[in-house]
Amino acid sequence: MQRSVLSRSVFFLFISVILLALSCQKFEGEQTIPAYLHIDTVLFSTDYPSEGSNTHKITDVWVYVNDQLIGAFELPATFPVLASGIHKLEIRPGIKLNGIAATRVPYPFFKPFLISDFNFIEDSVLTVYPITSYYSNITFAWMEDFEGSNISLEKTTQSDTNLVKTFPSNNPEAFLSDYSSYSGLIHLEGNYNKFQIATFMAYELPGKGTPVFLEMDYKCDRAFGVGMFATINSTILSLPILVVNASEEWNKIYINLSPNVTEYSTSLNFKIYFESDKGDDNQARFLFDNIKLIYRNNS
Repeated sequence: MQRSVLSRSVFFLFISVILLALSCQKFEGEQTIPAYLHIDTVLFSTDYPSEGSNTHKITDVWVYVNDQLIGAFELPATFPVLASGIHKLEIRPGIKLNGIAATRVPYPFFKPFLISDFNFIEDSVLTVYPITSYYSNITFAWMEDFEGSNISLEKTTQSDTNLVKTFPSNNPEAFLSDYSSYSGLIHLEGNYNKFQIATFMAYELPGKGTPVFLEMDYKCDRAFGVGMFATINSTILSLPILVVNASEEWNKIYINLSPNVTEYSTSLNFKIYFESDKGDDNQARFLFDNIKLIYRNNS
């Protein structure tokens, strides 16, 4: 764990030093005293009926001044900018791609936060409060928050266990919020050894590099796999995507499906599946919530 934290710190320090060095020639010529920006977090809002929950895991910000990249910074962050006076400031929310700390990117579905006339003041710490939301050209192909009477996931023939809703309403084990009283639960115990659940519906997804992601909140005491079933010429192919590590607390992950959708662009449609087993443990519990299959229309 300490090595992982140290690696992240070294990575962001290295990037920041390089970009700061490059930026010395970009803004104020001979300026040597920077302004400082401080960002605690990024607020994220949604229209719940059409876009689902506003849960997020924005871990970083990618900062641009006059359309030039200053650096990528892990939140909370205080960092120098060699700029003075009025400039355009742009902040792009960043995530851990596939939950991996070493692959941090701006999330292509979140709008950047823009201030066209930000006043940079030398040798001063200026706090910025970014807010973001989804772009308007996003398609929410599938959403499941387990609040309705029907569940859009079903067990496959490879599963001896089905998914159910937590009970009763507002069970402390569930993901609870203003809009959430239930979560999806899979409990493996006794003769119930494994599960594989898939979306009831199959979805047409765009290829050719179009961003396609799966968002989800989860809590589990064993790792589980995420994959897709692709239908090609009446043949169903199983495409494992990612293994998600166990998490004792509710966590959020952004899974990039774009490479697989593009590679199998001849597929008629796709289903999303989740799978795991209890291994040598006596039992295992898996909870899911706020699942979204989304893509962004670039046209």
